[in-house]
Amino acid sequence: MGSAELMLFTGLILAGVAVYLFMTSILAGKPGEAQLQWASGTEPIKSKNGIINLCRPMVHQFTLQHAAKFKSESYRKKIRHLIKTGGMTSEMNEDEFIGYQIFLGIAFPIFLIIMNFSLDLGFSPLILAMLGVVGWFMPQMHCKAQKNVRTLSVQQDMPFFIDLLALSVEAGLDFFGAIQKIVDKVADENSVLAEEFKTVLKDIKIGSSKTDALKEMAARLDMPEITSFVAVLIDAEATGASISQVLKDQSVQMRLERFVRAEKAGARASQLILLPLMGFILPAVFIMVFGPVILGFVYGKN
Repeated sequence: MGSAELMLFTGLILAGVAVYLFMTSILAGKPGEAQLQWASGTEPIKSKNGIINLCRPMVHQFTLQHAAKFKSESYRKKIRHLIKTGGMTSEMNEDEFIGYQIFLGIAFPIFLIIMNFSLDLGFSPLILAMLGVVGWFMPQMHCKAQKNVRTLSVQQDMPFFIDLLALSVEAGLDFFGAIQKIVDKVADENSVLAEEFKTVLKDIKIGSSKTDALKEMAARLDMPEITSFVAVLIDAEATGASISQVLKDQSVQMRLERFVRAEKAGARASQLILLPLMGFILPAVFIMVFGPVILGFVYGKN
């Protein structure tokens, strides 16, 4: 890329930033309940994802109103599930999710078209279309990535939390009192499971039954371990079984499952290490071993 092309590219980037800042300043203070279509009428909290925060003013102004035209209940149910399991219910709702899909699905190709025309990059229309598809699915990919992060955090914390619950119940607390004790203990730590337990207690305080609150937690996390844990707790409470013994059994089971996962990860790592071994180390060894032989054969023959 020459100096002229570099200056043109820099100018386009600065122009885009200037347009964005100008539009953001115009749209600031105009989100409103009608535009957000938020169930509570309040604005969503700031997201941990920079792209979401960057695009939010444009989405609220240009594409949010078109999201309501997507009437498919099955598709909206899928989006609600993605948002819930990704732990993003306070960051966006289903209308805003669809608004992001529309915006990114259009903005990515438009940006590439401008770059392609200005810098004569020679991209084919197929690449532009593919970039639009990537933009459309980007919110889904983000939700699934957040779900994976949450799942890993819960799997790491769960045996420790269940041990604390068992000890607290044996000390005389009821199950939900033990949950409150743990939530208070880890209040300053960034724990997904602690936040979910806090939400369970909040749901119970506002009128949900204990069974429904636990089932909602299982639905939000969407993990076999949590689903099994909640089912065992509900069954123990219904039959009058000892919660303490149930928690001890669950702790043993969780630690066994974590050990099995660690074994599988170790086996997978030993297989993956073969790729760089075959690609980089073995060729170097062959060169060191057979290189002198080949050179001696070639020059000796001459």
